[in-house]
Amino acid sequence: MRTLISTSFVSLDGKLDPTGGDPGLHDTQWTFKTVDFLPDAYELKGREQEEAGALLLGRRSYQLFAPVWPGMAEFARYKTLPKYVVSTTLDEDVLVDDWGETTILRSVDEVAKLKETDGDPLLVHGSATLNRALQEAGLIDRYHLLVFPVLLGAGKPLFSDADIRAQRLRVVEHQLYDNGVQKQVLDVLH
Repeated sequence: MRTLISTSFVSLDGKLDPTGGDPGLHDTQWTFKTVDFLPDAYELKGREQEEAGALLLGRRSYQLFAPVWPGMAEFARYKTLPKYVVSTTLDEDVLVDDWGETTILRSVDEVAKLKETDGDPLLVHGSATLNRALQEAGLIDRYHLLVFPVLLGAGKPLFSDADIRAQRLRVVEHQLYDNGVQKQVLDVLH
């Protein structure tokens, strides 16, 4: 069975993507606008690329990453990995040609079946709606979080607010960097 890892840049109040508050933070670059860049704080991202067996993305995240990541040297390994996009609306004809094998999954049940296969970890980047659905279904095994010292207020939350059983987590790795970013690697105790 494959491990499913949710990896995110997240604000202290649990948001992935701001929609309110400071107008200067209303884009995908909020992380770079809230702290000084410190390469050590992103070491986890390089490690993830080496350990991942496939990328799992929601539709919106795929549409944001697919036009940009294939040409970026810092994400070269992702180009070689299989990609799975979970969407009920995305059509095959809009998938990019230069980012390797991409498969559309139509439900969380299909993700559960994918998890049952052999292979290296499935890595979920961003994908707020997908993350919450995977959490509610009990499919996430580990969280890789870079927590930024900012309160974004309104925005897309990483964690579900559904009436589900509490999920206990075990801290596997933790580090505080000089720019205030916290690395938190947490296993979900099933």
